[in-house]
Amino acid sequence: MRLRDYLSVPYVLEAETVEVAPGSWLRRVAYPELAGCIAEAAVVEEALLGLERKRIEIIIDMVGAGRHPPVPRSPLRHGDPAWVARQVGLADDVIALIDCDQAVTEPNHEQPTIGR
Repeated sequence: MRLRDYLSVPYVLEAETVEVAPGSWLRRVAYPELAGCIAEAAVVEEALLGLERKRIEIIIDMVGAGRHPPVPRSPLRHGDPAWVARQVGLADDVIALIDCDQAVTEPNHEQPTIGR
C-alpha cells in the first residue's frame, strides 16, 4: 500500500465531553483503532482538527519506521489526504510526501522519512 492509501483508511471516531474540573469542560475525540490518536480542546472543531493532524503524523511515523498502520477497513477511494494535511496545517514537506507515488510500504523498498 502507498502512504496515501494508509491515510485514506476510515477509522471509527469516538467523541465525548468531559469535565476536567468543576465547571470546566473539554471535548475529547479519538480514533481508538489507531493507538495514541486522541485530541482534546474546548471547542469540538479544534479537537477534530487536532485529531486529524495527530492521525496523519502517527501514520507517517509508522510508515517511516517500516511498520504497517492498522487497516480495519478498505481505504476510501475518493479521499484527498494531502488536502486534509493542508487543512490541519501540516508542513509542505509532509504534504509533498503524501503526494509522492514512491511512498510505498512494501518489503525491500526504502521507507519515506520526515524531518520535523
